[in-house]
Amino acid sequence: MDQTLRRKLDHITDVLWAGGVTNPVTYIEQISYLIYLKLLDEEESERELRGRLGAGNGASLFPLQAARFRWSKWRFQSGEGLRNFVRDEVFPYMASLVKDEPHVADYFRDAVLEIVDPNVLKQVIDELDSIDFRKLGPDIKGDIFEYLLTHLGQSSLNGQFRTPRQIRAFMVQMVDPDFGDTVYDPACGTAGFLIDVVDYLLARYSEEPKETPIYGEDWLEKREQTLDEARKEIPNLQTYRKGAGEKIPDWRRLEASIYGTDVSRQMMRIASMNLVLHGIRRANLKRANVLSEMGGLTEDDINRRYAVILSNPPFAGQIPAESIRQDLPSKSKKSELLFLALMLRSLAPGGRCAVVVPEGALFGSTKAHKELRETLLREYEIQAVVSLPAGVFKPYAGVKTSVLVLRRSAAEPEDGRPATRQVWFYEIRNDGYDPDKIQGGGRPETPDENNIPSLLAAWGDYKVSRFQEPPGAGFGTLLDAGSEEPRCWWASFETIADNDFNLAASRYKPRVAEPVPDEDPAELIREVLAIEKELTEGLEKLLSEVER
Repeated sequence: MDQTLRRKLDHITDVLWAGGVTNPVTYIEQISYLIYLKLLDEEESERELRGRLGAGNGASLFPLQAARFRWSKWRFQSGEGLRNFVRDEVFPYMASLVKDEPHVADYFRDAVLEIVDPNVLKQVIDELDSIDFRKLGPDIKGDIFEYLLTHLGQSSLNGQFRTPRQIRAFMVQMVDPDFGDTVYDPACGTAGFLIDVVDYLLARYSEEPKETPIYGEDWLEKREQTLDEARKEIPNLQTYRKGAGEKIPDWRRLEASIYGTDVSRQMMRIASMNLVLHGIRRANLKRANVLSEMGGLTEDDINRRYAVILSNPPFAGQIPAESIRQDLPSKSKKSELLFLALMLRSLAPGGRCAVVVPEGALFGSTKAHKELRETLLREYEIQAVVSLPAGVFKPYAGVKTSVLVLRRSAAEPEDGRPATRQVWFYEIRNDGYDPDKIQGGGRPETPDENNIPSLLAAWGDYKVSRFQEPPGAGFGTLLDAGSEEPRCWWASFETIADNDFNLAASRYKPRVAEPVPDEDPAELIREVLAIEKELTEGLEKLLSEVER
């Protein structure tokens, strides 16, 4: 995105702020309404052009008298007439398109124009009108909205906060979604995970090679190579292309595979616009409280199972017991445990899940904590626990978190045999951003201090072994003195079960032996005796003074 576009967007947000629309969530929502109206007008122009060329089906978004609701028909108006027309006629018309354009109607359902000052509205419309979205590719349009979303860094979003892109990216790479997988985020917020999955698939199936991680044994088998042989030929194998030259066969099918829910209507609108600007018009987004019996889910929603689940659900708060869905495999009232239980229930056989959890969920001592962790280990295959730096969510929160990566077995585990044989742990100490500094609503980059590439390389080795040979040392290993502090290690199911199913990475971290002192042991003993003698003489002197 060039500087001209950045200046336009900055001017729009400055105008809204000065005009009294100061909540970042609200002004991004208001901008999204207007962007959507302009996009629809541009799409209508394209439909008209195709019709004149005999390539269209003649359908119109704004037939007959409805043409007056098009952006191009009212954008030159001004004053209260403009504000009232957009608020009282354009928005209701868009919300009425339930039959012809249900996605548009759903977007504008209950929409309210909160830009009260007509002059502010006019300035925003004029600035947006100068942007020709038709000439911008999905990447640039997506960058526009991502740039606006950086303003959310200045707001806690009522306990919600955006997951940093570098964290989302490695989570997507670890679950490795493929075309045809249904993808779900039950607390999707601005749809960051869903968009990252789309970008990941586009990179995989694009004509031009892009650097997308490859972990696949299928790729090695096709080349009839071992991992070591392949690495001799391709030193940076962990970031080499997979599936080069293939194309996404059906864009509608890709759109239909994307699912997201969130309790906030504002966040759902922002998520929808974010997806639209990334080229996804018909994703399955729904406003719902997925933890509640009365949360707005249909039977189809409740019974649907997903191949991939990615999420960073809200951690704070407890849900009233009488409101919690009875079908969730947890009796807790804590939201973080309930969301995790929901994801377990929603995962299809063979499905993969990566979810951010607060550290307390991994070692909490309540009955609900222990029972859910035992269910995870016995009935699901926990493939990795990735410990994140404490400051990864600054400036929003300083809570210590980890990422759980798990898989639901395609078949039920054998009687008495747990699905998880061992758990692999990786400790990220640096994620490529300064843990202490905050600049412009975020942390400045530190590219020389970034453990994520090493994590993905080790994960690639683990995956190629079909998760039989975890990298690093096992629990209880005493590393030689002078060894580097380990980044990754593993523990068996039996060891974890003996520790109340504790899944905190630090609990099983191997120790590094203390270096053997160079001093002569006899000399050390003499020094200790001298100290003891000095202490004894001092106490004897003190005793004689007391007895006088």
